[in-house]
Amino acid sequence: MKRRWLIIALAITIIIKLITPFPTKAAELNEIQQRGQLIVAVKDNLRPLGFRDKEGNLVGLEIDIARKLAAEILGDANAIVFKPVSNQTRLKVILDHQADIAIAKVTNTASRRRIVNFSPHYYLDGTGIITKNININSVKDLGGAKIAVLYNSATIAVIRARQPQAQLVGVNSYQEALQLLEAEEVAAFTADITTLTGWIQQYPEYKLLPERLSGEPLCIVMPKGLQYEELRSKVYQTLLSWRKSGWLQERITYYHLP
Repeated sequence: MKRRWLIIALAITIIIKLITPFPTKAAELNEIQQRGQLIVAVKDNLRPLGFRDKEGNLVGLEIDIARKLAAEILGDANAIVFKPVSNQTRLKVILDHQADIAIAKVTNTASRRRIVNFSPHYYLDGTGIITKNININSVKDLGGAKIAVLYNSATIAVIRARQPQAQLVGVNSYQEALQLLEAEEVAAFTADITTLTGWIQQYPEYKLLPERLSGEPLCIVMPKGLQYEELRSKVYQTLLSWRKSGWLQERITYYHLP
């Protein structure tokens, strides 16, 4: 009877391992090095951070950071597996141990710090405004103008604080905002600076106003736990060295981010 239960327990263990789609814990630095690949969660549809070029290759600031980090950790910029994620899944893949790190337009917030760890920021994002009105060259020129803003966006509070006279017009998508702008039903659109930078690269008739209305640090996401301290330290020191050498700023400038 005892032998029978041992066989059943062994069979259950094997089945669980076969059907489990991810490891039971996140990989530590030495495990990543032994594996020979860095698994990184990234955006693949967000110019200029992570997007597909005309040949279908992943490019962008965050892609460059991921490749550079793979080179630092593994000695090979191509020793990397990209895992495209959405806003809804970019933290989940870290919590579920499906990726080693995430570089996917994630801002460092108090609520997120409870469940994951963050690197120093690699870019300071924030609220910006675009327009193609030649008479609007700064936020003060907007006055009581109509400004499109995504429903439930954090930028709503920012604009109300910085430009209380503005008339906010809610939209469900960037495409809806574009339609209102083209029809001149609104004078401007407000969103994250990184997103708006990609917008004006696609629609060069628009311009990004020079003011940064809020600061939102974009950081590399890593798992919590003392066992990952070596990985966090490596990422931390590497980012600081990129700042010091000027490489990080050079890539920011290359992608025309302000």
